[in-house]
Amino acid sequence: MKSLTEYLWMETPEPRGFVNLTEQVRALVSRAGIREGLVLVSSMHITAAVFVNDAEPGLLRDIQAWADRLAPPGDYHHHETGETNGDAHLKNLLLGHQVVLPVTGGKLDLGPWEQVFYGEFDGQRRKRVLVKVIGE
Repeated sequence: MKSLTEYLWMETPEPRGFVNLTEQVRALVSRAGIREGLVLVSSMHITAAVFVNDAEPGLLRDIQAWADRLAPPGDYHHHETGETNGDAHLKNLLLGHQVVLPVTGGKLDLGPWEQVFYGEFDGQRRKRVLVKVIGE
């Protein structure tokens, strides 16, 4: 069994945004040197998400609008602590904290349109994404 653990650092220029991580994850799978296994990609932050979807720009805008409709910026009980990011915590729950992806034949095994994204909902500061590759 082989494994590789890497941390990708994110710092989005805007408080909200999406970063396509697919090529970075592919490179780490290649570097791990496994033929069959799994790769975990985890946001490591409760105001961010990791998800798989299409890289079409209109769809990414739709995802942001959908998340805003379900968890709009506004007043939350969480803000009683002095924080102002209650909606970002809820968006993490909507889009997911992490994904586990297959590695087949030494390659990241995604569908034809699938891409791996980091979603930031409380950004403009440095955050980590964990990528852990395990297999044989």
